Amino acid sequence: MKYQKRQKAIVLLADGTIFYGKAVGNKQGTSFGEVCFNTGMTGYQEIFTDPSYFGQLMVATNAHIGNYGTNVDEVESDSIKIAGLIVKNFSYEYSRDAADSSLEDFLDKNNLLAISDVDTRALVSYIRDHGAMNAVISTEVDNIEGLKKQLAEVPNMEGLELASKVSTKEPYYFGNENATYKVAALDIGIKKNILRNIAERDAYIKVFPYDSKFEDLEAFKPDGYFLSNGPGDPEPLLEAQEVAKEIIKRDLPLFGICLGHQVIARANGVSTYKMHNGHRGINHPVKNLITGKGEITSQNHGFAVNREEAEQNPDLEITHLHLNDNTVAGLAMKNKNVFSVQYHPEASPGPHDSSYLFDQFISNLKK
Repeated sequence: MKYQKRQKAIVLLADGTIFYGKAVGNKQGTSFGEVCFNTGMTGYQEIFTDPSYFGQLMVATNAHIGNYGTNVDEVESDSIKIAGLIVKNFSYEYSRDAADSSLEDFLDKNNLLAISDVDTRALVSYIRDHGAMNAVISTEVDNIEGLKKQLAEVPNMEGLELASKVSTKEPYYFGNENATYKVAALDIGIKKNILRNIAERDAYIKVFPYDSKFEDLEAFKPDGYFLSNGPGDPEPLLEAQEVAKEIIKRDLPLFGICLGHQVIARANGVSTYKMHNGHRGINHPVKNLITGKGEITSQNHGFAVNREEAEQNPDLEITHLHLNDNTVAGLAMKNKNVFSVQYHPEASPGPHDSSYLFDQFISNLKK
């Protein structure tokens, strides 16, 4: 059996801490990135293909990964975006009628290095205490010093612009061209299911590259604008911030999710910061301060909006709070047709807790 032939592997953190495991399948090699963890029990294929995870080594907290295989339709982009995968138990066999291949084949097809048999409880606990940091996973278990030197040269996520690595190179269309509404979406790492949710509400979308100017989006003559999710630090995304400023200045309908939410905050002069270990999972509690209702949400971000600055900004209202740590989970502009959330309504945890946000966006287009 495969597990008898597997190579030894390690997780080496930037502070020198080492966790041991074994390579998944016959794949060998080395992969660098920021190590982080996701607490979702399911949805691993969507996580692995989410552009927001670009450049990250993903630790799965669920003990079993791969047991329900993969399906060609359950992807959020055209390829795997994580830099590597770390799990406790990897399931080579799968049992689900809807699956069309094993997770092992899916990883091999995308040339992704994964390691299993790692004490993920200990690793996640360590990240929670010491924060997300750069790391390397490798089958080069006898080259620790060499790996340390290479790891020291990997740039930190703070200050890192990654939207250009995942954004579309050319504009494209999504949905029914005869739909009632038109939406211009700035792709700084957009997920397919966001496009599906907007299109299902009678909207035709034109998706633009990350460095597009407002005039490019305006030429589509849209009824509203959307700023997508994505990876990396929002601070260096100056072009996206300028687009947001122009939309706000003209009082046009604007909706932002995750990185788009952070870009809207920065366009209003509110800073963002790198979190200790971020929010990644499908079970995060959020309170809607407008309705008083709670929502179970999907989250995936390592940066957050400065709450104190948002509270002091006369143009902004905090609409949602994360109940675990009281970080900003939603914003709205008081006198503009602009709102945003830090979480992912399209991921459908709950499963319908947050779908009203897309309805709210379409309602704003009607205005």
